[in-house]
Amino acid sequence: MRIPTTVMRGGTSRALFFHEKDLPTDGTVRDEFILSAFGSPDPYRRQIDGLGGAVSSTSKVAIIGDGAAHGVDVTYEFGQVGIDQALIDRRGNCGNISSAVGPFAVDEGLVTPTDPITIVKFLNTNTNKVIVAHVPTRNGRFDPIGDFELPGIPGTGSRLQLDYLNPAGSVTGKLLPSGNVVDDLYVPGLGKIPVSLVDAANPLVFVRWEDLGLTGLEFPVDLDADVELRKRIESIRAHASVLAGIAETVEDATRLAPSVPKLSIVGAPRDYTTTDGTKIASGEMSVRAAMMSMGYLHPSYPLTGAIATAVAANIPGTLVHDVAVTNGDQVVIGHPSGLLPMSVDIEQEGSGWKVNSVSGFRTSRRLMEGHVLVPDERLH
Repeated sequence: MRIPTTVMRGGTSRALFFHEKDLPTDGTVRDEFILSAFGSPDPYRRQIDGLGGAVSSTSKVAIIGDGAAHGVDVTYEFGQVGIDQALIDRRGNCGNISSAVGPFAVDEGLVTPTDPITIVKFLNTNTNKVIVAHVPTRNGRFDPIGDFELPGIPGTGSRLQLDYLNPAGSVTGKLLPSGNVVDDLYVPGLGKIPVSLVDAANPLVFVRWEDLGLTGLEFPVDLDADVELRKRIESIRAHASVLAGIAETVEDATRLAPSVPKLSIVGAPRDYTTTDGTKIASGEMSVRAAMMSMGYLHPSYPLTGAIATAVAANIPGTLVHDVAVTNGDQVVIGHPSGLLPMSVDIEQEGSGWKVNSVSGFRTSRRLMEGHVLVPDERLH
């Protein structure tokens, strides 16, 4: 089978983009095609027989469809493609890949460009949430050239603004999945671990650096090398998944829902060094945080995770709020690759909170266009 595809970088991730109309209509065959296109499952975790990049941030798929029936320009389905598992996890969205949807829609002729900024409104079908992308365009095409720097990506690019409208309850249906701002999570072998569960754009479980025996000064490579630490972190994430109602058992959380909730380690601002050796001062950030992605520490900070983090920083009583130093509606996250500013429009509504929108910025680039080939014998 031979299907057109485009490789897009969105933020600090990369994905294969497909038009929904080009893929097999049978769901099983479609997934078999996508997995084979990526070279998954690969027990050696290299994806050498496909187009995957052997890490979670480069093993992602985006499927773009007609949005007319939903009152938007296009629909966008995200899939986290397993590397050593025959799994495409669709339980949440990816903010980085979301940032490539607008540029893709413009260049594929799915929207009418209006230079210098083209507004692309799209529905993420994973979460049933609408996102508005402000796409820089020139001569009717996406313009990737600019001076905006995105930590974790070399060089500069044009600045893409993404507005996530009403992002609360994206997966669980509730901003606070457990109903509490803080829960004491009992984890066998670890005892009681205080956590905060917040679902905005994606569900996140927050835990403090100190409760994991960490300082917040560690490098991702060191944390990834600590197998026992990663097992403890996954145990916390899996138990939080059950608490949030995402998985029925901790075993199912690890096996069937490895991408949500994601886990973020948070703490008060502090001086630290990024992965490229840049010194970051405590006064430059609101909170020091790092996120796990598919069992390993993310090299930067996913945009959907940043949305949930920024929202949590504005809800009194959460672990994030208790350590964050915010400035109005602005929240700056100090992560392994640098600083990530976010803007939050949140208001108290009765005894709860209403999140009107959260905005963030990314860069994107079209990397390749062509066809991906999969032997028919691999499809059933």
